Amino acid sequence: MHKLGILLSGRGSNFLAIADSIASGRLRGCEIAAVVSNLADASGLAAARARGLNAVAIEARGRKRAEHDAEIIACLRQHHVDLVCLAGYMRLLSPGFVQAFPQRILNIHPSLLPAFPGLDAQLQAFEYGVQVSGCSVHFVDEQLDHGVIILQKAVPVLEGDDAPTLAARILAQEHIAYSEAIARVLSGRYEIVGRRYLLKP
Repeated sequence: MHKLGILLSGRGSNFLAIADSIASGRLRGCEIAAVVSNLADASGLAAARARGLNAVAIEARGRKRAEHDAEIIACLRQHHVDLVCLAGYMRLLSPGFVQAFPQRILNIHPSLLPAFPGLDAQLQAFEYGVQVSGCSVHFVDEQLDHGVIILQKAVPVLEGDDAPTLAARILAQEHIAYSEAIARVLSGRYEIVGRRYLLKP
């Protein structure tokens, strides 16, 4: 049984989608071993506790990044986590964190990377005038929204859209994409060649 560690800073809607996929049997062979937030009042922690999951706040305020990350790494290792999933975690991970879980940290981003990295990606896409946006699940490396892409889902930009309506439709696809990506990674049936993620038969 693979053990997932979820990192979040807010409500954790992608975390809840992953938890629902596990509960329904759509995502098999894994369980959520720990939910960690850098903010004690993150509503995602309360949601995790309501589901009977291990939920831990490790406050970042006033601490050096490496020291804070080291405490999170220790917590994840204590719960034997072998795949880390960022679900609205609003802090950059230190190189030491990435090296602690090589090719075992996933993130979801609300754009078709490499377009529109960073904050407010949906607004960036809308203001740029793209006709298609979407979401990307990728491995995390030392650079922002940069690691190898596992899968993407496209979302058309409709004539009546504004940034919030586009963001809502992208989020619905995020909730599907993240569990699909986790299943792909846990299957082990893939290889990475350069920057390409290739599924094995």
